[in-house]
Amino acid sequence: MLIRYKKSFKKIAMGLLSLMPSEKNIKKLTETIDAYENDSQQQLYLWKDDEEYVGIVGVSVKKDTATIQHICVLPSYRSEGVATKMIQQLLSQKEYEHVTAEATIQDLLEKCTNCKSEY
Repeated sequence: MLIRYKKSFKKIAMGLLSLMPSEKNIKKLTETIDAYENDSQQQLYLWKDDEEYVGIVGVSVKKDTATIQHICVLPSYRSEGVATKMIQQLLSQKEYEHVTAEATIQDLLEKCTNCKSEY
């Protein structure tokens, strides 16, 4: 289940984002979380499987288009389709008319079952 980020999830979100190579540096990670908390044009979602948070996806929003900036899944849940489920649920919410991805994530978006590079 995709859950919109709130400040009470900060430690969980930082832990998940820290698994991304680009977010290993604590200063960079803190800046990223601050941007999601303070910029209304950015939105962060966590993926909850039963009682555990196992994935995270962050988007930048312009008008009706969400661009995926960050996506990560706990190593023990990789290859189980969690990233695909996150993207599909993001699309099914109909909150965004189009979903695209930054270049570093574009391949993943294209590989998703029933996903295209833009919606």
